[in-house]
Amino acid sequence: MCGITGIFDTRGQRSIDTAALQRMNESQQHRGPDEGSVHLEPGLGLGHRRLSIIDVATGQQPLFNEDGSVVVVFNGEIYNYQSLIPELQALGHVFHTKSDTEVIVHAWESWGEDCVKRFRGMFAFALWDRNQQTFFMARDRLGVKPMFYALLDDGQLLFGSELKSVLAHGGLRRDLDPLAVEEYFALGYVAEPRTIFRQAKKLPPGHSLCVRRGEPVGQTREFWDLRFSLENNISLADACVELDHRLQESVKLRMISEVPLGAFLSGGVDSSAVVATMAGLSDTPVNTCSIAFDDPAFNESAFAQLVADRYHTAHSVETVKSDDFDLIDTLARLYDEPYADSSAIPTYRVCQLARKHVTVALSGDGGDETFGGYRRYRMHLMEERMRSAMPQALRRPLFGMLGRLYPKADWAPRVFRAKTTFEGIARTSVEGYFHTMSLMRDPMRAELFSDRFKAELGGYSALEVFDRHAARVDSEDPLALIQYLDMKTYLVGDINTKVDRASMAHSLEVREPLMDHELVEWMATLPSSLKIRGQEGKFLLKKALEPKLPDDVLYRPKMGFAVPLARWFRGPLRDRMREAILGPRLAETGWFNRAYLEHLIEAHLSGARDYSAPLWSLLMFEAFLRNVLGDAKLESRDNELARAA
Repeated sequence: MCGITGIFDTRGQRSIDTAALQRMNESQQHRGPDEGSVHLEPGLGLGHRRLSIIDVATGQQPLFNEDGSVVVVFNGEIYNYQSLIPELQALGHVFHTKSDTEVIVHAWESWGEDCVKRFRGMFAFALWDRNQQTFFMARDRLGVKPMFYALLDDGQLLFGSELKSVLAHGGLRRDLDPLAVEEYFALGYVAEPRTIFRQAKKLPPGHSLCVRRGEPVGQTREFWDLRFSLENNISLADACVELDHRLQESVKLRMISEVPLGAFLSGGVDSSAVVATMAGLSDTPVNTCSIAFDDPAFNESAFAQLVADRYHTAHSVETVKSDDFDLIDTLARLYDEPYADSSAIPTYRVCQLARKHVTVALSGDGGDETFGGYRRYRMHLMEERMRSAMPQALRRPLFGMLGRLYPKADWAPRVFRAKTTFEGIARTSVEGYFHTMSLMRDPMRAELFSDRFKAELGGYSALEVFDRHAARVDSEDPLALIQYLDMKTYLVGDINTKVDRASMAHSLEVREPLMDHELVEWMATLPSSLKIRGQEGKFLLKKALEPKLPDDVLYRPKMGFAVPLARWFRGPLRDRMREAILGPRLAETGWFNRAYLEHLIEAHLSGARDYSAPLWSLLMFEAFLRNVLGDAKLESRDNELARAA
């Protein structure tokens, strides 16, 4: 695991600013504390920070092919590299290392842009081919590893594993993108390919970008997408056997390491499945780690201990205080753009704990999306049954009216929140799921934003992110639709972002066996009845694991990795919240309706509403403005137009 960065002159061979490249590289030292190197040639500068995992002795980067004409910087792991090496050697390539990185340069020489289709793993890399005068970068299929880039006005293309490395160059304009702000307050993150800055982008998962020097920078190219065929008629018994085989294969590939390796163990089904599989493949006790909370409502450590005891793991537990909110500014600097998932706090802590014992940790991330585990999936299927009973032309006015008239009940379990249910039924399937996933729903954002900001949006809604992806789903199955939407949005923008930044902050590599693309593709062939049956999510996964895990782990209610935000804002964070949200930073943007900000605070403090999620998003946005932008002046659309004129 590493941090990569660089500068490519798309127009010619101008000298690269060495000091700027060094700044960009050193800004990501936390991603690779073991070594740091740069490569410079006319019109190109590449930087790399290394966390040594595989081929510790000779896997340094930037890494070259035999004659030095192809050079690569790479972040991630190619898990099938050992099988690719003899294939490439048979094609005449000579290897000088035993690293997965060298596979990339030789695969490029043999297969060109299609080399990425041969890689199984998590990866983001940038490659320069001097003979072809071609710059190429790519990102893995499910967006486990990040890649940011920006084309400057002078034709320089910047890239990096984190946005901070692009910012460190000094040439990126720091004006914020209003459309990204809309996405953030709707979803809690800025969705691919957008970033919070107008001039910077994220390379989407499963995409590559190929640039030939002297030619315009074109569009990204998609090399992978997920198709839900749902046509596999396999029996439940055979599916359990097949799933067990595929889990073992995926986990085994991710246990290749020359440094200490372990796993996160939350006590949930997904991480327990990974640990149980690791234990069956290992001759020595698996290193596991868990975070306990001193608030019993959020503490799952007893279930983690059940699994640790069953498999005799080397288990480490640390207790996090329920008032562990001192990370607000740290997180803002870590994520580089607004990010509102409060579970980033315990994720940061569990990575901190794991790094005391291991350098590589396997996680259960992606299990809910792959196997159908979220409670919201079952709720959406219920709403879909109601939608199908009445034409949209009747549903929208009828249930829309009921939703407006029915009193709000934030305090109740969602199944009893009739207002929310009515509002959901009134919408289309995509609108309904966007409504479910929205941190601040459409009516709230309409009140939150000022008239000036709404004019800057020009009618844009974050719903367009979901519409764009939904248009590509070739299945009528309602579960397939929302699984696909989650894999393109929530999994990438929220989950993978959270884990990458939190782990890399501690120089910890996290691997994701439940996001193996071959496993995900196979699951997409199975009917939805093997994922959700009745009120049981992850049906197949749980059935396959019954011989390996206790029912208390498999069939207990899902808790999640949460923190007590509502209590924090009515207690120890009360004054800080008020000062931040009503203070000068948000006011200076001119984007927010102060009266509505005051309403959110007062309604939450009085107990009339639970506005903890919207308040947290505002608190983190203010922290971003203060920690990332600092004293840099926010440039509005008017400023940009004036500059252009």
